Amino acid sequence: MSFDAVSIGRRVLLTEADALRALSESLGEAFTQVVETLFAAKGRIVCTGMGKSGHVARKIAATLASTGAQAMFVHPAEASHGDLGMIGPDDVVLALSKSGEARELSDVIAYANRFAIPLIAMTAFAGSQLGQGANIVLLLPDAPEATAEVNAPTTSTTLQIALGDAIAVALLERRGFTASDFRVFHPGGKLGAMLRTVGDLMHGQGELPLIPATAAMPDALLVMSEKRFGAVGVIDAAGRLVGLITDGDLRRHMDGLLQHTADQVMTRSPLTITPGALAAEALKIMNERRITVLFVVEADQPVGILHVHDLLRAGVI
Repeated sequence: MSFDAVSIGRRVLLTEADALRALSESLGEAFTQVVETLFAAKGRIVCTGMGKSGHVARKIAATLASTGAQAMFVHPAEASHGDLGMIGPDDVVLALSKSGEARELSDVIAYANRFAIPLIAMTAFAGSQLGQGANIVLLLPDAPEATAEVNAPTTSTTLQIALGDAIAVALLERRGFTASDFRVFHPGGKLGAMLRTVGDLMHGQGELPLIPATAAMPDALLVMSEKRFGAVGVIDAAGRLVGLITDGDLRRHMDGLLQHTADQVMTRSPLTITPGALAAEALKIMNERRITVLFVVEADQPVGILHVHDLLRAGVI
């Protein structure tokens, strides 16, 4: 029989997809209890597991921590040699084991029961040692592993990862966690750049290209040239941003340009953004409207200016 890698790959993915669908349909009151228990926890969420389940538990702890929950991973074997002391009375333990019979979890289960620490089990067998010792059981569906004969952890670990993600997202939304909160935990890399605010990247008051509405166009061109943003903002007597002049406006008013005033050439009510908006939002506006500069305003007063090059330097693009 010939080897067909694509067919095997599709078989694996379909097997795991079917299991994920079954997991989705099985969610019920136990899942709600888990989210509420984690939401009410005064201490940390301690994730633990052995072998492949341990790797997944580490990932779940990292996902929870990145979304603002106090979460950590404790290796069950190390727990039996002193690390149980890392688990406090206000914590909640989330233990993963497909079989529920990993002997390394025995001491963690006993410790949680002894000190009345809530224990959540993620297992495929409610009657297992872990299932019986837990306060809440998240039951994985009875789904075959993707390896036909070897029975290596494949489908089961996919289910654990997905269920961990479901817990993290539900808890995130239960807590009202926002993109701004998320930014605090992700200051680096592309994601961190996208979550920076406009106020972090904008040019401030001393650099703003601004002219009064009554200014003659030669003065407007001088300011535009000096500030090098390719645009100049137009303000009224109260200092409010009422217009914007760009290269496009100059071309549209080429005839007699130097005899005009700023308010005769400007585009009225230009697009603006606030300092607290995310850099990703500014990029979206610039891409959709095909513009390269945005004035930053508060109460209609210009407080900054943001150029697409600022987003590029910050790694947003």
